[in-house]
Amino acid sequence: MSCTKISELRQDIDELNELIKQAKRKKIQDILSLEARKLETEWTSLKENENNACAMDASPAPTTSQKKRYQIKLNGYGWDQSDKYVKVFVTLKDVQNVPKENVYCKLTDRSMELHVENLDNKDYLLVINKLLYPIDVAGSHWKQKTDMVVIFLAKSEQNVKWSHMTELEKKFEDQRSNRFKSDDLDKKDPQESIMGLMKNMYETGDDDMKRMISKAWYEGQHKKKTDTLDL
Repeated sequence: MSCTKISELRQDIDELNELIKQAKRKKIQDILSLEARKLETEWTSLKENENNACAMDASPAPTTSQKKRYQIKLNGYGWDQSDKYVKVFVTLKDVQNVPKENVYCKLTDRSMELHVENLDNKDYLLVINKLLYPIDVAGSHWKQKTDMVVIFLAKSEQNVKWSHMTELEKKFEDQRSNRFKSDDLDKKDPQESIMGLMKNMYETGDDDMKRMISKAWYEGQHKKKTDTLDL
């Protein structure tokens, strides 16, 4: 019921009450009082209905439960290169179904971040820092493919062969190669020397170095188990 009708009823009731005060004959007063009570009852009923409707409107609308998204940091990727590009391959099931605006890269001349948002209610992030050589950010791009994202990092210096993806990977390989050439290898068990080298680099390296060493150790253990099974 509209507020206008409730207001008009209130005015009618007030005017009837004024007329009752002015009436001198009892019968007229009784008639006016009866009519005023009827209008008062109607006004009260309408007012209650209005209050109930307002309460319903003010109550919070039921919301559908939404699952909270959480971020998954990716470590695994593959890479290849041509004269112009270093290509990074990231496997993600059904990534082709994600809107294009939810798949993007943040690039600098020495780093890349791949963001994939709201894939099966999860966000994915791959970060590669300290690239081996600078890249041309403006010339770089990325593509969504079936179950995969491919990032094309344009080489700042074309035709330059990348031996590793990052500086840390190259540093790790160089240190390991230098350690192999040392005279200590003639006196110690080679496996022990390798483990000692990795332990020392792990203890003194930064977070990226530690992650890389952990990955190398895991892959080595996995390969060892596979070779044993093959035998």
